[in-house]
Order: sequence, then structure tokens, then C-alpha cells
Amino acid sequence: MVLRNAANGTYKRVILKDNRVIGAVLYGDVADGMWYNELLKSGDCVEDIRDTLIFGQAYQGGGAAADPLAAVANLSDDAEICGCNGICKGTIVDAITEKGLTSLGEVRAHTKASASCGTCTGLVESVIALTLGDSFEKKVEGMCGCTDLGHGEVRRLIKAQGLKSIPAVMQELEWKTPEGCAKCRPALNYYLLSDWPGEYVDDQQSRFINERVHANIQKDGTYSVVPRMFGGMTTSSELRAIADIVDRYDIPSVKVTGGQRIDLLGVKKEDLIPVWKDLNDAGMISGAAYAKGLRTVKTCVGKEWCRFGTQDSTGLGIKLEQYLWGSWSPAKLKLAVTGCPRNCAEATCKDIGVICVDSGYQIVYGGAAGLHIQGTTELGSVKTEEEVIEVVGALTQYYRETGFYLERIYKWADRLGYDHIRETIFDDPEARKAYADRFAFSQQFAQVDPWAERVAGTDAHEFTPMADLKLEAAE
Repeated sequence: MVLRNAANGTYKRVILKDNRVIGAVLYGDVADGMWYNELLKSGDCVEDIRDTLIFGQAYQGGGAAADPLAAVANLSDDAEICGCNGICKGTIVDAITEKGLTSLGEVRAHTKASASCGTCTGLVESVIALTLGDSFEKKVEGMCGCTDLGHGEVRRLIKAQGLKSIPAVMQELEWKTPEGCAKCRPALNYYLLSDWPGEYVDDQQSRFINERVHANIQKDGTYSVVPRMFGGMTTSSELRAIADIVDRYDIPSVKVTGGQRIDLLGVKKEDLIPVWKDLNDAGMISGAAYAKGLRTVKTCVGKEWCRFGTQDSTGLGIKLEQYLWGSWSPAKLKLAVTGCPRNCAEATCKDIGVICVDSGYQIVYGGAAGLHIQGTTELGSVKTEEEVIEVVGALTQYYRETGFYLERIYKWADRLGYDHIRETIFDDPEARKAYADRFAFSQQFAQVDPWAERVAGTDAHEFTPMADLKLEAAE
């Protein structure tokens, strides 16, 4: 049985054999995933509810369930609640009752439920509420154990009180620990960097290991180095330089990434600076493949080569990447520009996408293609490249100013509301220009190649982290 709703982007498919569930596919709305999985594992006959099965658990018996916790109550103790960490309902219930847990944060700390991608957070809270009954009070979780303040309140107070350093934040907001921890320090560093461009100096020791060494650490302790290729374009001289560097430093693996770049895998720590220097000498800069910030702007070949192309998608992608590179954001940010609705650059599953059409450009955002999968939502359509750049810059800045650290753009949009974001960024030209101007201002201080800084010796920070923060473990 299949249920499609193109308007809100949901798809459900339940496969039956002899009136028993043997498979299910959910896209967009996955709330009933645990229920279908229970039916699949139990092998129960569903003949009596076959006509309403596709509509989900809440609609069994002819209407929506009166008790919002009824669906959770009907799950067995071995029903998987957190798929990332394999945590079942019984494990959570036992931890709550045996250890006296009363909050989501405590449950996360003791069981790891909802501690990874976070998409099961609502389900975990329902298990807590069901277990504790009236004694459960849902409250804003603190950023970490160092403070009871949530991300939103910390962001507000940094601005309201004009706090411009990590020690000032910790002192004025009465941090419980003098130095903070691996959760709050990177978040505070980002908030201060975002709120006070040109005034606050980035604290490298409050970044994760990958951001401090400007490369991605690998499972064997070597590093992945990715030079930037604007819009996925490269030249023969760049390719020759990369080939020479691979041979010179005996780099074991070279891979073309999904973001249309070349990844040098297995670079030794002692070779990082020489490799960066050689790449810089060849005219290449860091691709920031490690960053909580802009990663790539993926493109298709567009109208210059493709017979279906409607606009210069490659050229626009390069302009966007040249405008956005170096910017930090709450989480990684990936863009794509596709030359026609055939979507070869996969713009409709990116954080921000641009779809070229005959009349101009459709701007979409909020896509996800990792642990959580969802398509983008349209922000609006414009006619010129200049308008695209302004809207994307404004959207990025609004996300930077209001997003919580490590909150991907689709989670941010779910929290703020898609209608609200459209009204703020697209429907109000003055507000859009103000956000775009603030983004352009901040880029004056952001577009510095960290590889070149290290090669020149202007960055004095060591590769080794502060031992008490243990940021590698947190990463």
C-alpha cells in the first residue's frame, strides 16, 4: 500500500504478505516507523486494521488517538527508539526508574538515546513523560553541564549584555566551571565570532581538532587534505600540481569527493604544512572540508555545455562560492546550483539550493541527505544572479545569527518555521538587504586562507589540544 502527499513531501509504502507487514518505506513523515517495525518483528496479523494501516498508529479505531502518549505506550520494551545508538524503550525506562533520571539531558548522558542525530528526541521525551507521568516537566536543556542556560538564552544575553569574550560570558552568566568544557567552548567561540565580527578574535583552542589543524583526522591518525575547487572546476596545472604532491609525499589515496573536489587521504601530520605550501604555490587554498561553515557549492555544466541547461549554473556556483568561502556557520553548509529542473547537481537535498529555470532562479533550502532525509522547501524565485547572491547571503546570515551551534539548517528551519523565514528574508526587501550587508561586512574578516597563515607562521597555535578540553574525544 502506498500513500503519497506531494504537497508536503511525504511518502509511505507498506508491504504486506498474508496480511502481515514484511516491509515499510517512509519519507518525510517517519513518526510511525517504530510502529511499523514492531508489526514487522512481531508478525501479527493486520487484517482487522488493513484499511487504515497506511495512515499510521494514531488512526487505528477510526480516528486520532486521544492520548498523545498512546503510541509510545503500545510499543514493546524491545522497540528500538534511537536507531543511531540501538537504544530500545526498555533500556530507557529501566535507566529512568533505576537511576532516578528526570530530564532529557540525564537520559542522554546515561543511555545515549537521542545523543547523535537527534531526530528521535521527541520520541525519547515521550518515553520519559510516559514513565514519570505528571512529575515530568519538559524544560529547555542547558548547553552542557557547565550552565543551565540553553543555546537561545546564551545567544540573547551575549548580544544584550555586549559580552565579547569567553571569560566574560562565563563570568557574567555564572558558569559553573571556570574553563568550560568541550561542548560549551566551541559553541561560545562560534556565537562570539558570529555576533562580533572584526572585534572578537577566534579562539583556535576552542575548536575541534579538525578545525584546529585545518584537515580531517582519519581513523589511523593521518589526515585528509582537500583543496578548494570553486564550483567543482579545476585546471590542468592544478591537477599536475596535485599529482606531483601525491608522489612527493607518498600520499596513499586520492579520491574524487561527492562535492566535486579531490581529497588527498593519508597525509602524515608532519607533512601537513609542506603539503599546504605546495598547494598554495599552485594557487589553491583550503577547501574547509573540516569546517562548521561553507563546504562546497556543487554545480552541473549548465547551458554552456548541456542542451537542457537554462542558465550558467557553473558560473553562478563559482560566484556564490567565491562570495561565501571562509564564512563560519552553526554547522556545515553545503550548496548546489543546478542548470535545469533535471537537478544533476542535486540542489533539492542541500542546505541551500538554486534551480535554474527559463525565467530565472528558484531558491530552495532545508534539505538533508544524511541520517535524516528530506527534500528542500522553496524560499522564492528571482530573475537575476545578483538577486540570488543577495538572498543566499541574507539567508546564510540569518541562519548564522539565530542558529544554535551544531544545528543543521533544516533543524533550524523546523524550529523557526519556514513561513517566518520566508517573511523575514524573502518578502521583506529591507530586512533582506540588512542581513546581506551584515554578511558582506563579516566576510572582510573571514576570507583568510588558514593554510597560508600556517605556512607563513602567523598562526602560533599548536596542533595539540588543551588536555582538559579533550576535544578529539568530543568530536
